[in-house]
Amino acid sequence: MDYEIVVGLEVHAELNTQTKIYCSCKNSFGSEVNSNCCPVCTGMPGSLPVLNEKVVDYAIRMGHALGCKINNVCKQDRKNYFYPDLPKAYQISQYDVPLCEHGHLDIIMDEEGNTKSIGVTRIHIEEDAGKLLHSDRFAGSLVDLNRCGVPLIEIVSEPDIRSSKEAKSYLDGIRAILGYLDISDCKMQEGSIRCDVNVSVRPKGSDTFGTRVEMKNVNSFSAAERAIDYEAARQIAVLEKGGVVLQETRRWDDVHGVNEVLRSKEDAQDYRYFPDPDLLTIVVDEEHVEELRRSIPELPVHRLQRYLKDYGLPYFDSNLLVENVDKAEFFEKTAALGAAPKSVTNWLLGDVTKVLNEKNCLLSDTKLTPEKLAEMIALIDKKEISNNAGKTVLDEIIFSDKTPAQVVEEKGLRQISDSSFLEKVADEVLAANPKAVEDYKKGKTNVVGFLVGQCMRASKGQGNPTTLREIMEKKLAAL
Repeated sequence: MDYEIVVGLEVHAELNTQTKIYCSCKNSFGSEVNSNCCPVCTGMPGSLPVLNEKVVDYAIRMGHALGCKINNVCKQDRKNYFYPDLPKAYQISQYDVPLCEHGHLDIIMDEEGNTKSIGVTRIHIEEDAGKLLHSDRFAGSLVDLNRCGVPLIEIVSEPDIRSSKEAKSYLDGIRAILGYLDISDCKMQEGSIRCDVNVSVRPKGSDTFGTRVEMKNVNSFSAAERAIDYEAARQIAVLEKGGVVLQETRRWDDVHGVNEVLRSKEDAQDYRYFPDPDLLTIVVDEEHVEELRRSIPELPVHRLQRYLKDYGLPYFDSNLLVENVDKAEFFEKTAALGAAPKSVTNWLLGDVTKVLNEKNCLLSDTKLTPEKLAEMIALIDKKEISNNAGKTVLDEIIFSDKTPAQVVEEKGLRQISDSSFLEKVADEVLAANPKAVEDYKKGKTNVVGFLVGQCMRASKGQGNPTTLREIMEKKLAAL
């Protein structure tokens, strides 16, 4: 029997506010254990939470970006469960009336930019729990409460995803939008963005959903792909043997590529939701909602489609550019200065990205500007410097105040295209390499590349390689 995979995703994104959601403790990663805590976020008796208004604004902006209906009036609820890293034994979240609902995300399906719409059920705000620390240095586990009260938005998709590839595209889209809105740093290695994966299978053509299994501990988007494929195969194997898929929560082990049962899956009633009596109803006036709508920038999927159409860039290049808003804006500013879009893309995604990765930094941490990159590309296009010389120029200008022209003059990188000079160089190289000349006469035409290389060395890298090749081929043909 052929089966269809049905996937729904729950994305939890930590918001990059200055303070936590219900208290004034600092919202930061990497602080000393239990140093960013107070009676509110550690659940001390008698402490009262106060909602951080910025959290509501950030959630509404995400709601606008995903085309959601914004609920101007909503409440916050207590989700009751016991776990060692949750000192209150409940989490403040939203249950039946979320801040945003009924939205969608368009994901790119092919290299022509065609899209598929994935429904978004809801976006709600909630607080994060603490973190358990495990080590061989001590028995049991310790609790770090710094993360308690860090503001989260949870983005819940409809079960519209039909493959692990679609799931990866959806997750990449969510992450890109969070970055464009500048409301989360999306650092998966720090737990800033996490996802729970819900998977079921059903016979192709069926309208009835199968039993859903949730997977926790999915700590990267590529891991989500692997987890979906594994769980779908596991469920199909169970059904093919005449078994029944149980509703449960399983833990994904990405190292071994398997999952294991954590617990039977809870339903909403198991959490005993009820309105939090310590918090006021959230009321956001329509004028403020519209003001937040107007602050939404061009979104990644629209920018990608524009790059394909207006700049004629390949899908692969466009996709890599729009994933990072800083690179995308740098690209557009450089192209606006007259540099060929494909040349800009090649440098940004190639040598520039290589340097950024090696130095573990962002474009904003460098001294490279669109003006400097456009000037360097212009020097190459005018054949004043070679492409290899351009790499040398880039290394010099990316972390200094020097201009490309200054580096070219200082290092003597200007390309020589003078035919009489290059012909003289070619004659000297031919005279110094009689064996290569004889090999050419015997039909070994690949020696041309060797001879041109010798010409480049003789001209200290300044000879125009195209002109040199033309001269060398002409002289060899005349022998």
